[in-house]
Amino acid sequence: MEPIRRSALVQATIAEIGEAQSLDVTVGQIARRAGMSSALAHHYFGGKDQIFLAAMRHILSEYGGEVRARLAQARGPKDRAAAIIIASFDETCFAPETVNAWMTLYAAAPNNPETKRLLRIYQGRLRSNLTHALRTISASPEVDAQTLAALIDGLYLRAALSEAGTANAARASALSTLELLLKGAS
Repeated sequence: MEPIRRSALVQATIAEIGEAQSLDVTVGQIARRAGMSSALAHHYFGGKDQIFLAAMRHILSEYGGEVRARLAQARGPKDRAAAIIIASFDETCFAPETVNAWMTLYAAAPNNPETKRLLRIYQGRLRSNLTHALRTISASPEVDAQTLAALIDGLYLRAALSEAGTANAARASALSTLELLLKGAS
């Protein structure tokens, strides 16, 4: 039962944060949504910060799986860069509650060392994957990777702050920027 309960708490955390649009939720709210007592939630995770970190690790794991699946289909460096962008805006990664969880991660990072570490790992992997994809087709792969990573973050922020942000629009914007960066390199 423990893996099932942990998973239910992780899903409930994502849903509660998505609804509140912040980490301003209680373990009791999360536990109720998961159909269990707050004491059981505390038993499995210790507290809200640990539940949130588990939820973000879950989101990052799903995102990593999406990136790997897209990269496996890529046929060349440009396709690899596009695959990373497409994975970043997959419907599962860009669901409103997931976008709000990402924004909460960014907001919590300056004050929580574990959250900051998780964010740095994600950012480092994103830049590294993009740099690797761009290294043979860009005049400045590190700079272009940084630009694309910042754009991805910005598009998530835009989606969190407005109802207008859709996965398709965000994906199209990032892919268009990739094209512009590569045109400038040739």
